[in-house]
Amino acid sequence: MESLVKFVQDEFVTKKDLPEFGAGDTITVYYEIREGEKVRTQFFRGVVIQRRGSGASETFTIRKMSGTIGVERIFPINLPALQKIEVNKRGKVRRARIYYFRGLTGKKARIKERRH
Repeated sequence: MESLVKFVQDEFVTKKDLPEFGAGDTITVYYEIREGEKVRTQFFRGVVIQRRGSGASETFTIRKMSGTIGVERIFPINLPALQKIEVNKRGKVRRARIYYFRGLTGKKARIKERRH
């Protein structure tokens, strides 16, 4: 049964050519918002907290600070409204899910940049 699901996902779900990114990277996600008849593009720039899942059901979580309030948003990798993803900075972190980042403020909340 699982192989059938995997086959259908591989055949019918369109793959977007997105850049490689992981936890600790700062990325900008551009996505469409529909308001009645109008469609506009909005972006969300923040640090990737995690990537989870695989295949068609893969998602990633981004966290940004809006004033003094932390805002997190979860995006499915193959969201039809997703237009593009830009990697702004590559972060050097030691784990795949950086939940500890939520508790950090000020200078401690900085992530070192990874050398290529």
